[in-house]
Amino acid sequence: MTTNSYGIEDFRCIVEGAAILASGGGGSHEDAVGILNELAASGWSGSVSVKPYDGATDCCVLALMGSPDAAESLTLADIENAIVNTVALYQDTTGSTLGCVIPVEVGAINSIIPLIAATLSGNAIDWVVDGDGAGRAVPELPQTTYSGALASSPCALANDASESVNVQSAVLSAATAAQTETLAGGIVSAFGSFSGIALWPSNAGNNYALAGNYIENTLSQARALGQYLIDSPTPPSTADVVTEINSLTGRTASSVATNFFITDVTQATTSASLDTGVIRLDNAQNQADSTETHYIYNLNENLIMYSSMSNQPDIVAPDSICYYSESTGRGFSNAENDLAVYFNTTTSSSTGKMVSVIKLEAAEAFYSAQGVVSSFSTLLRNIGYAGKLPYPS
Repeated sequence: MTTNSYGIEDFRCIVEGAAILASGGGGSHEDAVGILNELAASGWSGSVSVKPYDGATDCCVLALMGSPDAAESLTLADIENAIVNTVALYQDTTGSTLGCVIPVEVGAINSIIPLIAATLSGNAIDWVVDGDGAGRAVPELPQTTYSGALASSPCALANDASESVNVQSAVLSAATAAQTETLAGGIVSAFGSFSGIALWPSNAGNNYALAGNYIENTLSQARALGQYLIDSPTPPSTADVVTEINSLTGRTASSVATNFFITDVTQATTSASLDTGVIRLDNAQNQADSTETHYIYNLNENLIMYSSMSNQPDIVAPDSICYYSESTGRGFSNAENDLAVYFNTTTSSSTGKMVSVIKLEAAEAFYSAQGVVSSFSTLLRNIGYAGKLPYPS
């Protein structure tokens, strides 16, 4: 069993790699960079052990849930308070002490939430599982490998209050992850559209059911991709990033749109604390000069991409629709402060920085997990696509 020891610079690499691999979701890249700058400035210089799940340690999924736009400008204190409040509630509810935690998904924020949890003094969390439930970011809890294999209850949610008198929290019990999602969405909205969340226990009571039911090595893959980007003296080409992703993940990646411009953004936040929107990309900075247009429809995460050049979708979830920019050498999400680098909402025009879109085929363990493809089918129908998905449900 390979154990990696990750410090602050490894965290930075994970953020950079996850910002590409997350398919437009998983939290703001800009916020994640700021949070790690705060962590470094705090004087923390330790390390966190990251390794495969051992099938013998009390564990659960730990994440932030809600709208990236509502949670814009997250601080390290916001995250630490949400983690402390959520973990305390989870442990009080279950009567167990967590030895390790695992990310819910890949994302600039959600990949590092468990890592930050393990840095907190007085926290029993000793290590982090190298993996997650999707190999990308996902809009809802049912779109994970955990959903069909582990009971989501009890599910603990808590806000980021720094004083106990101001803590808002809830413990949910539901038969399915879909029901937990529905209940949690309303509660998170009441908290202010983002919350800490701990769920999917793995312990002696369910024979440590996480084992074999997660996507392996996604933290180490994100770290390696981020290290590649950071070490490059100039921003790598999209083609080179595709090659690197292929090599690191073992999944097929390809460039679908190279060096386009974001020329329109429509975003809104739903009552369930999800950001929904449409991103327009053109091969010219001005729409009037464009000869090729693509539209990406998202629900926090990118779900489907259409082209003016084809009567078939470019990419359909559960495959990933990943952002990369040769102008900045970085990936990004659909959060407002990430998109602002590429689209000026004041002038409703591109900033001139180029954007590429990379298709990354879903991991087999992800699309073959119970309920994942059918759950994506439901989401896609809700935004108007009832066509064929790349994998059978």
